Amino acid sequence: MKQILVGLVLGSLVSLGCGAIPGQDVRYEPTSMPVVRALLELAEVGPQDLVYDLGSGDGRIPITAAKEFGARGVGIEIDRALVTEAQAKAREAGVEDKVDFKLGDMYAADITSATVVTLFLHPGPNLKLREKLRSDLQAGARVVSYVWDMGGWKPADVRQVGEHRIFLWRIPSRGGTISMQRQ
Repeated sequence: MKQILVGLVLGSLVSLGCGAIPGQDVRYEPTSMPVVRALLELAEVGPQDLVYDLGSGDGRIPITAAKEFGARGVGIEIDRALVTEAQAKAREAGVEDKVDFKLGDMYAADITSATVVTLFLHPGPNLKLREKLRSDLQAGARVVSYVWDMGGWKPADVRQVGEHRIFLWRIPSRGGTISMQRQ
């Protein structure tokens, strides 16, 4: 019982602490490369795709989408230093012509051209993004998230990667709705 209580308290503190940096809802935590590849594979990313990574950090997801899957990529990041780092990594990887990193707020970003959106955020930001994703993305666009779900949205697929899960949702046609799970 004590271990469960300690885990709950620590988890709550980590979640609360993520918004401690002004203007940021999530602290930077790099996604491991096996998870990056699993996210892109679950979304069935290919050369026809434009992958947007919201909170792109050092750019590893858009860079991998371009280099290994032939897609184009866009990273939206609020931290100027991470945008600069991502741009340098794209040059090093030889994909600077296939990826673009933008300094900006993921909640205000224009994502209408995305065919895939990747997320490694936290529950609050994921829930805050739901309406934007639903209204801005075209039917058939895919949303993949590492660790955190989208509240009541029923995923089209869930995969286990190590200790955590990856979730996939497909945006329905304008008249359709994303299945909701009973809470």
